[in-house]
Amino acid sequence: MIVESKRVMIGRGRSAELFAWGKGKALKLFYPGWSLAAAEAEARAAQRVYESGLRVPAVEGTIEVDGRPGIIYQRVEGPAMLDSLPTQPWAVIHFARLLAELHTDMHTRRAEGFPSQREYMLKQIQSASSLTDQKKQAVLKILDKLPDGDALCHGDYHPANVLLAKEGPFIIDWPLAAHGNPIADVARTSLLLTMGAMQSGTPGRWLMEMGRNLFHHFYLERYMRLRSISSQQIAAWRVPVAAARLGEGLEEETDNLLNVIDSALQEVTG
Repeated sequence: MIVESKRVMIGRGRSAELFAWGKGKALKLFYPGWSLAAAEAEARAAQRVYESGLRVPAVEGTIEVDGRPGIIYQRVEGPAMLDSLPTQPWAVIHFARLLAELHTDMHTRRAEGFPSQREYMLKQIQSASSLTDQKKQAVLKILDKLPDGDALCHGDYHPANVLLAKEGPFIIDWPLAAHGNPIADVARTSLLLTMGAMQSGTPGRWLMEMGRNLFHHFYLERYMRLRSISSQQIAAWRVPVAAARLGEGLEEETDNLLNVIDSALQEVTG
């Protein structure tokens, strides 16, 4: 359906813009080049997550606006956790533990009808043009030895994807939702929380780095305690998770991801 409507932008991400859309609704409008089929697939995944009982925005349907595919969601009033951290630095430990608690709850949910986390990782690793064939084989060998799972996994879970509403936190953005090993999902979050060294000259750089490291530490500590897992179990997934991220083609992260992979492979091979 083609719809023309005056829109007010309320957010922007890598794949889409977010607009206020009528009373109590929000439109996630994908950039040109994205297909309606991709929007429909994400809407189906988000609906399944909603039906699992997690607090996520309800899906109202898909739409086409100005030739661009979109998804209409329940509008959630509240800032992203990431945006709240600079304004509430005293709450960094609370937010880190909350991120872990929400992740733990997510991983108790049934994941029937979702695609395979492992198959997605295999595809992304194989498509990573920055990796040599030799390194791809080394990474795939590591992945082959790691256990599969059937937990609901987000695939891109970080503080920007948690909205802090009055009625409680909502988890958003589910295009990579899959069934798989929850420890791999945690390793992905750990990687995202530590990626991207800040440039010299960034105002308050040392304080921001310290806050990020503190957040990462307390997120992992809380999750490991709740799930009774070890840091070694998470570290075992770091190479395949980094290689799969490399396959997503984010040029600004390429060098850091290659450093992660190369360092880890050197440790494995001695």
